[in-house]
Amino acid sequence: MGSPAFKPNWEGVARRRFAQLPTPLIEAPRLSERLGGPRILIKRDDLSGLAFGGNKVRKLEYLLGEALARGCDTVITGGAQQSNHSRQTAAAAAVCGLACHLALAGEAPAVPEGNLLLDLLCGATPHYCGEHRKGEDIPAIMEGLRADGAHPYLIPYGGSNALGALGFVNAARELARQLEERNEHPSHVIFASSSGGTHAGLALGLGWYAPEIVPLGIGIDPEEGTPAEFQNHVAAIASSAAKMLGSNWKLEGVDIHYSGAFHGDGYGVIGAGEREALLFTATTEGVVLDPVYTGRAMKGLLALIRERAFPRDQTVVFWHTGGLPSLFARANEILTG
Repeated sequence: MGSPAFKPNWEGVARRRFAQLPTPLIEAPRLSERLGGPRILIKRDDLSGLAFGGNKVRKLEYLLGEALARGCDTVITGGAQQSNHSRQTAAAAAVCGLACHLALAGEAPAVPEGNLLLDLLCGATPHYCGEHRKGEDIPAIMEGLRADGAHPYLIPYGGSNALGALGFVNAARELARQLEERNEHPSHVIFASSSGGTHAGLALGLGWYAPEIVPLGIGIDPEEGTPAEFQNHVAAIASSAAKMLGSNWKLEGVDIHYSGAFHGDGYGVIGAGEREALLFTATTEGVVLDPVYTGRAMKGLLALIRERAFPRDQTVVFWHTGGLPSLFARANEILTG
């Protein structure tokens, strides 16, 4: 893909800072030893702060920055009932003094658990939308909010548009600095890829700040389309983000590194591979993963290592995108299957 001769222009991009950055980059020696190599580093975005942290905080700094700049008083987004993005949006809205409405899949539970409990603690108003988990009901909710006199700001599913992707362009710059300070030279960054914004930001940012590193997304959700469709989707977000920073660099689907081989039985379904990944990482490094995103991404990394996809003497970075509160809503599935 290569790196264009270009310095991104961040001037004029609104940002409301509330993440605890930079997040730590740690070594995982026992995990690496048990696998017989490669050497594994973990980027700990689960420690980004704001209601148990996670990668969405990076996107929300830019999305909430724009909402505030526009004078909005309410934000609205959607997701699964245990959505990490919705939980972090609720917390970010609370920090900014904004009302928050969430279009969530399913029906109202008798007892809220995990991320949903945190949504409510942060003052969010849930709207339960049955089978709709990707914000399909948001237009109707927004119309009702406007009718009540609110000025809502729409945050897309997963925070995944060009503006949100800027959070991970900046994250790539952060990682590049950490690696340079430590004289580390990894070949790949491995991460969970679902709605595409994290993937787009890393593809663009690493292309600028560390073009020797391959950003490899592990597909989490088979409903995002075929690999080619998803790669084109990510490339479009990345290209739009580049334009926002003053670059005409256009990425194509072939520039996006992606594996759709680890979807398992569907979005959010915890299988044997996810269970093994959670237990293996926790018992070797004391690092806890979530069952939907990082658990599936680690399942993919373990499989790729066992398939000898990476030379034993290489270094790879695993990006821990957070999501830990959902563990407490699914304990029985995780422990007993």
